Amino acid sequence: MTSAGTAPVEAVVFDMDGVLVESEELWDEARRALALERGLTWPEYAQREMMGMSSLEWSRYMRDRIGLEEPPERISTEVAERIEALYRRHLPLLDGAVEAVRRMAGSFRLGLASSSNRSIIDLVLELAGIVSEFEVTVSSEEVARGKPAPDVYLEVLRRMAVAPARAAAIEDSTSGILSAKAAGMLVLAFPSPVFPPRADALAAAGVVLGSLAELTPEIVLTF
Repeated sequence: MTSAGTAPVEAVVFDMDGVLVESEELWDEARRALALERGLTWPEYAQREMMGMSSLEWSRYMRDRIGLEEPPERISTEVAERIEALYRRHLPLLDGAVEAVRRMAGSFRLGLASSSNRSIIDLVLELAGIVSEFEVTVSSEEVARGKPAPDVYLEVLRRMAVAPARAAAIEDSTSGILSAKAAGMLVLAFPSPVFPPRADALAAAGVVLGSLAELTPEIVLTF
């Protein structure tokens, strides 16, 4: 139950990669392939370091740290085009993702705060048939800083006119959890099994979910 003196949750904001779609490995493969095609070495730590970065941030990383010569905007576009092609062949929805979104939409206003490119966000929601469930969607390429900075979450809440204390975020990664927490939101963690969040990030979450089936209005309202 919501404790006395605490405003009830009005909005729930979903992350996308690792929460709705099982995509972190696909992004890693697409970026890795691009680097290898250029004859460059792909360090194993690269994907973890880029998680949560905006498209401009990680494309700059690939230029400055990995050694690609193309402008960051071109790097971002080429990787996104590869991901779009993969999604059109098969959208890797996580088990229960669509059901969880529709279940939460029955009780809360919904937003989405993602590090994916705008084109990818729109494609995923269209293919999954859940565009209409989200009142606001924001890509971190549309704000100054990517996760773990709070910018993308704060922008979603600004557009929704919802105070952070009356919003909950669903996140899977270290950068995402810390981003939502820095925004002043309640955080439900759905840990990525491939790139699990750090212990300190998990400790910042109010609830840790074992599956999307556990994401219910009731569990959000227990904060």
